[in-house]
Amino acid sequence: MQFEPGEEQQQLRSGLDRLFAQVNDHAARIAALRGEPGWRPELWRRLAQDLGVLGVGLPEAVGGYGNGLDQLVVMEAVGRALVPEPLAETLFQCAPLLARHAAGASDLIGGVMAGDVRLAMALGEAGLRDDLATIAMPAHRSGDGWVLTGEKQVVIAAPWATHLLVAARTAGQGGEAAGLSLFVVPVDAPGVTLQAYRMLDERRAADVAFAAVAVPASALVGPEDGALPLLEEWRDRAIAAAAAEASGLLERLLDDTVAYAKQREQFGQKIGSFQALQHRMVDMYLQLELVRSAALLACQTLDGDAATRTRAASAAKITIAEAGRFIGQNAVQIHGGMGMTDELAIGHYFKRMTVIEHSLGSTSWHLGRRAALDGGADG
Repeated sequence: MQFEPGEEQQQLRSGLDRLFAQVNDHAARIAALRGEPGWRPELWRRLAQDLGVLGVGLPEAVGGYGNGLDQLVVMEAVGRALVPEPLAETLFQCAPLLARHAAGASDLIGGVMAGDVRLAMALGEAGLRDDLATIAMPAHRSGDGWVLTGEKQVVIAAPWATHLLVAARTAGQGGEAAGLSLFVVPVDAPGVTLQAYRMLDERRAADVAFAAVAVPASALVGPEDGALPLLEEWRDRAIAAAAAEASGLLERLLDDTVAYAKQREQFGQKIGSFQALQHRMVDMYLQLELVRSAALLACQTLDGDAATRTRAASAAKITIAEAGRFIGQNAVQIHGGMGMTDELAIGHYFKRMTVIEHSLGSTSWHLGRRAALDGGADG
């Protein structure tokens, strides 16, 4: 396992930091999020064409390059700059599933790398919490293809997507019990409608309705009735990307807090000279190092065996939930009331961290999953 970035990763980090610094100051980012379309197609084009970032982490066989450490570098840069564009959803969550499990997906993967295709995973349903095996939206056979009917909720990045990966329950061949299958569906397919909205962190999501949406047999990703392992892989990949993003944004929260403490005066002294606040910021730094380590492990075990990948992903999710709350709350408290004002970036970082904490499975569920894996290993 590689623990330190090499020369290529350092160049990638420098290129991303320079690009984001040019186009992503606080005012510009908020204006983009609150305007239409809520993201910046020009920045997306530059990521694809100027830096070639939209091939990171994809298999070399489809034209991709890099490894888990490259993914870590990209998402840490996204977190430091609080970039809202759907890099994680497209590149590190959905595209690997298409590249590895979808026959004939070369055109879509080529479109991802060119910046023309953006992807989002459609899983959420009313009543669905942590257990992906309880997904209920049906898909039934129609000739050689399939018809999807139902609704998905809180599909993050759907308003920006060109294609959705949709999990649905299929009836199985030969009368066996229904299983889960995964389909790729264009957002402009007849019968697909989106109700878009902004989330707490200002990014876009949508509730998506499927009114008898017909898709061909080629839309199936992976085996029929066998998508649950793919969905678990997707969640682990999503957690690894979120952990890396959290590492970057928590680094920015700590840096901004330390800089503020060096400037803010109280009782005629800089508050950074107060021993109690010094100890608190040291504790914040220690929590950040835990997040960095967990993110590194999660990103570098993605292509290993499923048990190792899942164990690292759950550990990362638990770590970033606890550390994110600790660092975020202390950063806001040290800044005082201005910590949550709209004009100050720190409140926006805290909101993004809060969304990450409450996404991709609850902490209690991941504690249970990790305990089950560890118990299985012991047994």
